Amino acid sequence: MSIPDLPEPAFHYLESMLSRKFGKEIANYFSGSPLNRVSFLRTDQLFLSAALKDPSTSFLAFNNLNPLAKDPSNLEYLSYADVRPLIGEDPYSKSEEQLVSEYNSTVTVPQLLFLGIDERNKQGLTFNIYTGSPFFAVDVTPKGSIQPQAESLLQSLQSRGLRFLEGRIQAALPAQDAAIYAQARALLDWNARNPFCAQCGQPTMSINGGMKRTCPPKDMASLAGSVGGTVGATPIERPDCATRKGISNVCFPRTDPTVIMAVVSSDGKKVLIGRQKRWPPHWYSTLAGFVEPAESVEEAVRREVWEESGVKLGRVVIHSTQPWPYPANLMIGAVAQCIPGGEEITLKHDPELEDARWAEMEEIREALRVGTSGLGEPAQDGYREGNLRLPAGTAIANQLLAAVANGFIGEGPKI
Repeated sequence: MSIPDLPEPAFHYLESMLSRKFGKEIANYFSGSPLNRVSFLRTDQLFLSAALKDPSTSFLAFNNLNPLAKDPSNLEYLSYADVRPLIGEDPYSKSEEQLVSEYNSTVTVPQLLFLGIDERNKQGLTFNIYTGSPFFAVDVTPKGSIQPQAESLLQSLQSRGLRFLEGRIQAALPAQDAAIYAQARALLDWNARNPFCAQCGQPTMSINGGMKRTCPPKDMASLAGSVGGTVGATPIERPDCATRKGISNVCFPRTDPTVIMAVVSSDGKKVLIGRQKRWPPHWYSTLAGFVEPAESVEEAVRREVWEESGVKLGRVVIHSTQPWPYPANLMIGAVAQCIPGGEEITLKHDPELEDARWAEMEEIREALRVGTSGLGEPAQDGYREGNLRLPAGTAIANQLLAAVANGFIGEGPKI
């Protein structure tokens, strides 16, 4: 599988005091979206209604979190006419207040997400001072009361030679499509994981263009009959819920911060790499782990490296970040240096790794040259079986290893 190019950082062509001091910004795969999210318009039902029906609008459909595509390298976007039989004429025709007051837990509402507008299209929708082509994501998974309509849509798409890309990670898409896909997948997954209120356990509903969920105070159906039950003629008052009081009256999407780090020896000549037992032979990567509550990024880097390898770190510098929509991580890439005398490796603390070792810089450079690819996929021409394998360029681990192998900790520019 060919590895797509990485996205360009914002305004990469401009010089600044920061770029001269710290080097050029690094943009990782799944970042670099071409869309302006215009998040302040998510509560504007008039805007959402106009965006939904505009001729320039694109819909990215997902079935069980798998995106619609022509092939692994090309997403397929649908039109309003394609999705209208599933989503209805206009799900934004009423105010959010009215929709909340009419909430019915027996009715399955197709999950729609407003993703943003592509301002490069000057012939797209104009709303107030904003012009661009709107983008939505829609979950077309057959379920609940919309199962017949969803199955009909899936059959129609299949007849057009389209398919949904299966597999846990999609890393063959062009960079900008990958960023749109990442945003959509993470938010659809979050909505699907939160159908019930974390406070009171009652069903929630999606609002704000799919970016929030709320716990309605009333239900047109009783909770006991919320799946296939008889719909009542008048709303039923639901039990009290703390989320309806004060400022905590909605549920927001979560993002889980994760540290991933290239660790350099105290003399700057070696890099710490590790491998998990389930990986193919000769595969290694940088170490990584979740940031815990009330912990700084730097502290998380030091803790995770010590827990997994026994190595003790001093200075930690943030290098770049990568959205990782599986399901909702933000990979915070760092470069760290071992303290003198702290390089001894032991795996007796946390048994997560099968092996950890120090690799010479030249071994890292050679693996970056001919030994990278997706996990389990073949390496490039020139690779010698038995040599080190490393993650592909779409992984932030690759960028971190390339940075330290090419002089990140030297006297020159830092990135």
